Amino acid sequence: MNSGDPAHERGMRVRREVLGDEYVDAAVERTTPFTADFQDLITRYAWGEIWTRPALDRRTRSCITLTALMARGHLDELGLHVRAALRNGLTREEIKEVLLQGAIYCGVPAANAAFAVARQVLENLDEHPETQGNVSE
Repeated sequence: MNSGDPAHERGMRVRREVLGDEYVDAAVERTTPFTADFQDLITRYAWGEIWTRPALDRRTRSCITLTALMARGHLDELGLHVRAALRNGLTREEIKEVLLQGAIYCGVPAANAAFAVARQVLENLDEHPETQGNVSE
């Protein structure tokens, strides 16, 4: 269905670079006929069109994504994107600063939940360094 679609190919490449092969392979494996169109949509548009635009680098896009996920309370996605932010070159200190900045504009309860998720992700990486892949300290 997507063979030869440049936006899908770009999207899959960036999606793998940002989220990691293991996560993307699992998402692809879980795809059903019901969810296939949604997987194609996010691969082509979110990853192939938006994340590949040249005006913002991936570090900046990760900062924006962390803030948006915190603001909306999307904590499962936030955990995924904490790891992605590390892959995109943010340090733990910078992730903390993004969450602190977000506390002012998104609210303390949202930041409290976001810090709990980020702490768990970072502790898991510390306990299982073999899962770090290519992330910054």
